[in-house]
Amino acid sequence: DIAHAMGFTEVGQNSAKAVEVVLKSIKDLNKRLGIPPNIKALGAKPEDFEALAENAMKDACGLTNPHQPTKEEVIQLFRQAYEQQP
Repeated sequence: DIAHAMGFTEVGQNSAKAVEVVLKSIKDLNKRLGIPPNIKALGAKPEDFEALAENAMKDACGLTNPHQPTKEEVIQLFRQAYEQQP
């Protein structure tokens, strides 16, 4: 549905192809906009993950999330996002 809404009608009903073209489109857009590929490029350091997680846990926006992550889950997300490549 998302691929079709974005104009990628060529994917037809092929879910795998739809995911592929949508992800590529988002990654290309991020690159054109200059959005860094990971949090390492933003200057984040692994030794800061605990403090970053503590601050993230205080964010009022998190109250509307269907899953309330633990501090360890947030730290793990930071680890995964640290050197992620597009």
